[in-house]
Amino acid sequence: MMKVKRKISVVLAAVFLCAGSVAAQKAERKNVRNGNKEYKKDNYTEAEIAYRKSIEVNPRSVEGIYNLGNALYRQEKYPEAAEQYQLIAGQGERLMHEDPANATRLAQVFHNMGNIGMKSQEYQKSVEAYKQSLRLNPVDEETRYNLALAQKLLQDQQQQEQENQDQNKDQDKEQEQEQQQDQNQDQQNKEQEQDKEQEQNQEQQNEQQQPQEEQQQQEQMSRDNAQQMLDAFLQDEKDTQEKVKKAQMQQQKSRKKEKQW
Repeated sequence: MMKVKRKISVVLAAVFLCAGSVAAQKAERKNVRNGNKEYKKDNYTEAEIAYRKSIEVNPRSVEGIYNLGNALYRQEKYPEAAEQYQLIAGQGERLMHEDPANATRLAQVFHNMGNIGMKSQEYQKSVEAYKQSLRLNPVDEETRYNLALAQKLLQDQQQQEQENQDQNKDQDKEQEQEQQQDQNQDQQNKEQEQDKEQEQNQEQQNEQQQPQEEQQQQEQMSRDNAQQMLDAFLQDEKDTQEKVKKAQMQQQKSRKKEKQW
């Protein structure tokens, strides 16, 4: 008897789960349909709201995520749109395995991702996205044109970056040269200041030495004058003594002569 009850319980649970799943699918599809109606009317904000409701019911809703990305793209909410497209791209292998017809939708996802890259000037990402789109849908001429344009813009961007790098290198080199010149000038100024300071010190020393030399010269001149005066005095004294001696000798001679008479 217990086994029968368990079987009944399991069956009832499966029925409830099935019913809940069916109800969720209905709610998801209803929200997607509402979103599509608003999208066709260019009411992209209302469409976004409806698509988000469908994703709340089923977070893995490929149609809800894809359409939400498109609604965000139309509102120029490019980073948010790119997030939704990335979610679809991440399920690419599963979607292709479930239905090869999903290749067209995936191709459109990568096409839009390429467009977002173009608007943000991330041309390398655009080129990669357009190439992936063409792998999935080789006959899409719009994507092929966009790819050629993205490649040209990427080339121009890389060339401009190279020119900017070269210009920055030239500017850096000029700055280094200017800095070197400034350093050389500073060194020269420093040496000139040192030379000037030495000259000033030498002048000060000369000024200090000059009075001393003058004083020494004056003292030497005073000593020389004194010696000259002394020599002159002694010479006069000698001359006087000689005159006195001569006079005395004359007197003596005179006396002798007188005695002889």
